[in-house]
Amino acid sequence: MDTTKVALLICSAQSLLIHKIVQSGVVNVSFSGEDTPTNLNLEEEIIMSGLEVKLEYIDQQTIYGLWQKSNDKTISRDIKALSKQYHAVVSMPEGKVLPYFVLSRNYNEQSRDFELFIGSMIDKSGLESCILSACEYAKITVKPKLGFLWGASIGEAKQYFYTKWLPKSSFEALNLEYEYHTERSTERQPTIDIIFAIRRKAIN
Repeated sequence: MDTTKVALLICSAQSLLIHKIVQSGVVNVSFSGEDTPTNLNLEEEIIMSGLEVKLEYIDQQTIYGLWQKSNDKTISRDIKALSKQYHAVVSMPEGKVLPYFVLSRNYNEQSRDFELFIGSMIDKSGLESCILSACEYAKITVKPKLGFLWGASIGEAKQYFYTKWLPKSSFEALNLEYEYHTERSTERQPTIDIIFAIRRKAIN
């Protein structure tokens, strides 16, 4: 199986589950689709070293892909199915479409539902558009631990962003984030960017 395809699917499924990690100490993580409770104390288990949040103004972008309602319990299956469906529409093999976006928005803390989008810059019949507003975003660039553990690296980055950097900053999150996969994600020392939509807090 294409190693790039495997890396994209694994890191996407694992990283989106960090929503639950941030909101609660009880995490239901299963890549077989089953709900398995696990108590995690990330403050003790994750050493957040070398992470840097950069602020970057990004011009408006229109990307094209497929939307699907998802949930923490079904995220692994949903990403695999939606990715397969998307690549069939664009008639390209998985892992070969770059840049590639795996986006989530409107996460509901109570139901644990959210909207999942997979797509790219390619516009084809059958795809829906998604406009990413021109504004300031927060970006963390990550590389896989041990050369292949994307989920651990992305989880660490999101945990750092939401629990360490954001509370001390002058910004608030807008409940939209995405993985931005480019040619850098296929290099010998791969990296991807995790992008968070933010805005400056109102001054009282």
